[in-house]
Amino acid sequence: MAPAAGFAGDGPRKPKRKRRRKRGRRVFVRDGEGRPAQQAPVAPEPGAKAPVPSLGEPRQTGGGTYTPRNGFNGTSQTLYAALDLGTNNCRLLVATPGRPGRFRVVDAFSRIVRLGEGLTASGRLSQPAMDRAVDALAVCAEKLAGWRLSGVRMIATEACRSAENGGDFLDRVQRETGLALEVIDRQTEARLAVSGCSSLVTRETDGLVLFDIGGGSSEIALVDLSRHRTPRLADHIVSWTSLPVGVVSLAERFGGRVVTRESFEAMVNEVTLMLSRFDGGGRLAHVASTARFHLLGTSGTVTTLAGVHLGLKRYDRRRVDGLWMERDSIDRMIETILGWSFDERKANPCIGSERADLVLAGCAILEAIRRHWPAERLRVADRGLREGMLSEMMARDGVWRRRKRVGAWPA
Repeated sequence: MAPAAGFAGDGPRKPKRKRRRKRGRRVFVRDGEGRPAQQAPVAPEPGAKAPVPSLGEPRQTGGGTYTPRNGFNGTSQTLYAALDLGTNNCRLLVATPGRPGRFRVVDAFSRIVRLGEGLTASGRLSQPAMDRAVDALAVCAEKLAGWRLSGVRMIATEACRSAENGGDFLDRVQRETGLALEVIDRQTEARLAVSGCSSLVTRETDGLVLFDIGGGSSEIALVDLSRHRTPRLADHIVSWTSLPVGVVSLAERFGGRVVTRESFEAMVNEVTLMLSRFDGGGRLAHVASTARFHLLGTSGTVTTLAGVHLGLKRYDRRRVDGLWMERDSIDRMIETILGWSFDERKANPCIGSERADLVLAGCAILEAIRRHWPAERLRVADRGLREGMLSEMMARDGVWRRRKRVGAWPA
């Protein structure tokens, strides 16, 4: 086809020159959860210390501590960061506000550190586990040092809450990385999980049970939307509980490498007994039998199940986050993974060696939740505490209201 003619009098057009932004050299790595490759900074020269971010003085803001910091990183972007050190994972997100209630991630990091390894038996964080966590947090410190942030919040959960030497470990983290982590209580953890998943709850939902299966604890929140609605999903929590069990602690008690049907059922019964003591578990009885009720899971367990269900050759967050799974599909996936040997689980690209000994413990917790609150559908969330922290910081600072007034919404 001939090229389209230009306007009268136009001469030959000069080819457009592509503008290329200069970028620092990056190394792409694959984290231990089989998730997409993340950007990690190049290792410093031997003997060189990682730069420590200057984050200012934290201030109390009602819902927790976060550090405000003005500045735009040389651009018009307003940036926020959220770091979550859990019993099993260390995760970081840096994001800029987008449309109301939403944001765009500009940097991320995730690494399995197993901070809670051996904690159930000894009551203490082990030296190798602390070393792994500090190494991961040093990477986070480097990343944070590269951004000028309007707000940052950094939290630690069950492992640091329950370990005898949790305080000593956090002192070491601040000394060696410059990061001051805040140990949050279980109620705050449940609320942040709900806040982080709010964009996945549709208008057709009257009630849901949101659960976050962690490494050392599992948070469960019952959300009732049947009577009235406010913009904040966390306002509709009618009951919540925190089970003192997660994938790491349960696998250590019952075994994770070799899991028989008998030992799997024993894990399910252990969690079922804990759920039976939850007094507020019936607060959604008026909607639980309807089609407008469902489960919403945010954890490595449900994202792993979703990846296996989709037959992914490599974990793809875009296909997993927000996926609906029917009851029969979940039954089939749990049955499939339960029938695999440890080596077969390790060979699956959505499980991998880092989760092969934990995934069935997570499936047992999920199964106990499904039996306690039978639902035809489960929505999968590859989001949680970090997204909840980001949403709460941005809402508290009024960034979406300000952007609405000036009429500027980033993609």
